[in-house]
Amino acid sequence: MTHPIWPLFDLRVVTPRVELRYIDDEIACALALLAQRGVHDPAFMPFSIEWTDVPSPQLERNTMQYYWRCRADTSPANWNINFGVLVGGEVVGTTSLMAADFLTLRQFETGSWLGREHQGKGLGKEMRIATLHLGFLGLAALWATTGAFADNQPSLGVTRGLGYTVAGQRRTVSRGHSRTLHGFELGRDEFTARLQRDDVELHGVEACLPLLGL
Repeated sequence: MTHPIWPLFDLRVVTPRVELRYIDDEIACALALLAQRGVHDPAFMPFSIEWTDVPSPQLERNTMQYYWRCRADTSPANWNINFGVLVGGEVVGTTSLMAADFLTLRQFETGSWLGREHQGKGLGKEMRIATLHLGFLGLAALWATTGAFADNQPSLGVTRGLGYTVAGQRRTVSRGHSRTLHGFELGRDEFTARLQRDDVELHGVEACLPLLGL
């Protein structure tokens, strides 16, 4: 049964390895508890916003509020579509597509994380590919962007392995220190030529397009 008011709740992307489901309260709760168990080595901060430094239970509450806020702020001018990443029905992480002025720029940014116990299994690459299929094929984007700190080798490995090109760098403050954040971009033609697969299924996209002004 489809949702009568908020069709994003029915949005899914399915590959042979992972399923992306738009985050409802049940998935948000599972992600909050997963984050509490750990997303990265406490000595290393992979995120430009230091949200994982918050102690429990505020971390879990902040996580829930973040997903509620993204949902409430969705508009054609600015949106952040968040998915739970599931493997065998278990929530293992999250991935998102973010865009401002998408109708003009046709560009979206991706971001993601996996629970520590699910890292090192190739899931990061698979969920990124699933996210790109939704952006390029479902939403007709022309460009995808992403970023990672210079010392975040797992994220950089996924990005470079998928054929993104370097799109500059900037310095930012993280935990009181200056760090370099690298930017990358991937064009639609490159995605179509190298990454598009016939085993990635998009579900519920058409009903969501009016919410995004498409």
